[in-house]
Amino acid sequence: MAITRRDVGIGAAALLGAGLLASCASVIGPRRVELSQARLQAGLERRFPLNNRLLDLFDVRLTRPQVVVQPETDRVALLLDVSVAPPFLRQSWNGTMALSGHLVLDAARNAVFLGDTHVDRFDIAGMDGRRARDLERAADLLVNQLVRDMPVYAFRPEDLRYAGVQFVPTRLETAPGALFVTLEPQR
Repeated sequence: MAITRRDVGIGAAALLGAGLLASCASVIGPRRVELSQARLQAGLERRFPLNNRLLDLFDVRLTRPQVVVQPETDRVALLLDVSVAPPFLRQSWNGTMALSGHLVLDAARNAVFLGDTHVDRFDIAGMDGRRARDLERAADLLVNQLVRDMPVYAFRPEDLRYAGVQFVPTRLETAPGALFVTLEPQR
């Protein structure tokens, strides 16, 4: 089989195209992407409600997350509605829980998580003081268990691809009402 000028031309064009794509990766530098508080809110709402049994004593339901970026402390706060019910009683208590955590970037999972979380406030209407304090201590354990594997924001594969170049998240910054994520070309 003979190689024609056309075959050489096609091969040269393919090589040129591959070379251009490779050079794009070195020309395109880091990108800074804004994740607005509204965008974070929409992402979290898809993950709720959360149901869990706490210490085999209480069924806990967390609903209506409200996210607030706190740039002055580099934390994110969540306000949640809480419903607590012992599985053996027909009684339930409702209230709110506020928690916060530092932002952690997990480049392997292409997501932003809350780390070092703690319950800032736990208010349950109609529950006696001693039981409410005990439940608040247990809520810290529950929050760390639930939030540890729940991303505040997860990047879609198409979010990390631009001009034929694959990017990876490398840095987080908080600002009033938003997070900024630096994306760098994958090496």
